Amino acid sequence: MGMKYRNLGASGARVSEICLGTMTFGEADEKSFMHKIGASEEESHRMMSRALDAGVNFWDTANVYGQDGLSERVIGAWFRKNGRRHDVVLATKGRFGMGPGPNDRGASRKHIKQAVDDSLRRLGTDYIDLYQVHMQDIKAPEEETARTLDELIQAGKIHYAGASNYTAYRLIEHLWAADRAGLNRYVTLQAQYNLLERGLEFEHVPACKRWGLGLLTWSPLAGGFLTGKYRREQAVPSGTRYDKMKERFETRSTDRNWAIVDTLIAIAKELNATPTQVSLAWLLCKPAVTSVIIGARSVAQLDDSLKAVDLMLPDEAFAKLDVVSAPQLFYPYDFIKNIDGSW
Repeated sequence: MGMKYRNLGASGARVSEICLGTMTFGEADEKSFMHKIGASEEESHRMMSRALDAGVNFWDTANVYGQDGLSERVIGAWFRKNGRRHDVVLATKGRFGMGPGPNDRGASRKHIKQAVDDSLRRLGTDYIDLYQVHMQDIKAPEEETARTLDELIQAGKIHYAGASNYTAYRLIEHLWAADRAGLNRYVTLQAQYNLLERGLEFEHVPACKRWGLGLLTWSPLAGGFLTGKYRREQAVPSGTRYDKMKERFETRSTDRNWAIVDTLIAIAKELNATPTQVSLAWLLCKPAVTSVIIGARSVAQLDDSLKAVDLMLPDEAFAKLDVVSAPQLFYPYDFIKNIDGSW
């Protein structure tokens, strides 16, 4: 069947169901949290070429991925070599610290405008298709952030704006502020969503459906936990991400999560697919999801993930995964369900 495309939220732009996540691009130094778990620039360039040839026209990065904007610089180098900038719907993010000063971070007009200019320089382009605020900033008024992004759209430096790692109340606050002032508003929300982490379904997914925001899911494989390489009561494979992040692995090593992995592996065997493909196919069936952001350290890993778009997940398999991964209800959702039968 090949790659399929969906609208970028309520916008008219069309993006692939799979988005190429580039956090691992470039050999990060010891100052970066991606040290020793990234891909070389050469392998990153091979992945970019492979992704675009496979129809993946949507790429996501951020200014903090790697020291001094490493991921953005790697992408910029690929554009200079290949000249295919206009074939890519390019997304990046800004908000976190890029320097020691008090204004080298945040969602203020001062910082965001500087961050956009710096990203444009590193990426070697004169426009960014989707610019996302990497996390809400409680110290910056949401109307100031909305006005700043609208000014950048009017200036042609960005085409669309999106949010990432926002609470639901703050997301709605932004939409209201933008609508009141007649400004361009967020068209997407990028957030963590996978079989282990389904907290978005309480507030964010209904908000995205109601307001027409496209949901871009990061960490769809829970940092590799859902790939099948990690098994209950087995040692963590050396050289993997969780081999470096052992404390994070311990927090994920719960009976619920291993039950999810066991179910995932069983379904993958039934469908002659990999756990990675089943995990991604499950997400692509969920409401409000526009694109699933996949990370890879090699072309082989990328190719495995790309096959998810051709996997037709049977209703029974989807239901099994939904049941085993169901999030635990808490107040007021359990209260509402006890009375109305659903929340």
